[in-house]
Amino acid sequence: MPGILAGEVDPALFTFCSGLIGLLVGSFLNVVIHRLPRMIERDWRLHCAELRGEEPASAAEPFSLVRPRSRCPSCGHQISAVENIPVVSWLLLRGRCSACSARISPRYPLVEMVSALLCAFAAHHFGPGWNALGAMLMSCCLIALTCIDFDTQLLPDAITLPLLWAGLLFNLSATFTDLQSAVIGAVAGYLFLWLVYWTFKLVTGKEGMGYGDFKLLAALGAWLGWQLLPLTVLLSSFLGAVVGIGLIVLARRGRSVPIPFGPYLAIAGILALYWGKPLTRAYVGLL
Repeated sequence: MPGILAGEVDPALFTFCSGLIGLLVGSFLNVVIHRLPRMIERDWRLHCAELRGEEPASAAEPFSLVRPRSRCPSCGHQISAVENIPVVSWLLLRGRCSACSARISPRYPLVEMVSALLCAFAAHHFGPGWNALGAMLMSCCLIALTCIDFDTQLLPDAITLPLLWAGLLFNLSATFTDLQSAVIGAVAGYLFLWLVYWTFKLVTGKEGMGYGDFKLLAALGAWLGWQLLPLTVLLSSFLGAVVGIGLIVLARRGRSVPIPFGPYLAIAGILALYWGKPLTRAYVGLL
């Protein structure tokens, strides 16, 4: 779909504003990455208590993506607005809490910068229009899923399922692919990893991946269409193998230690979004 705003918005200004918005969204993504797994764990505990017939313990305070206010996990110091400016505050504070000098993870500014860069690149690559907005939405969701999967080996339905439906909605007007290809891509993405999972389990008696991986590949299929699924699977498998072998050889990580697959699916999805067709032609040519 051509950019609906083309000719009305200066491309350079659109790229700059998109990067700035991505920086702000990245700050919110840090909240999602930190709090969403804890919210899921709270819900699980409450559900288990109900199944056991126990009275669920009342939470001391509400816990959501917006409440309570962000605070230092070491001393409980509430983060002020001045201390919450993306990237800038971390640099001014030199990566330390202003109250207790506890270390603040560099992942916070890194997530913000990656979000800004991906949003700016989407704006630059596609120009003003639905394509850029869709690419920004997809990229931000994949950033959150990547970090959550690294931390917890979970890919929450609260992100993967809306991402899948958003891909189908964007492709109602063939934003990235036609709707038929998007629907087939969603179904084929889920079924492919589902078959891999059960084949591996029947052969080895072990679980090779989680159901969240099925849903993430289904979401990527809904955005990219079934034609780019082979490339996405190939790239993610290659990245996962390289990193896995590197961890075993260099970090002496045991082979039995599970490695999250979601981050490699996410990276492969981003690569396929922008360079899927030339990469597909390249590896088909090699074959």
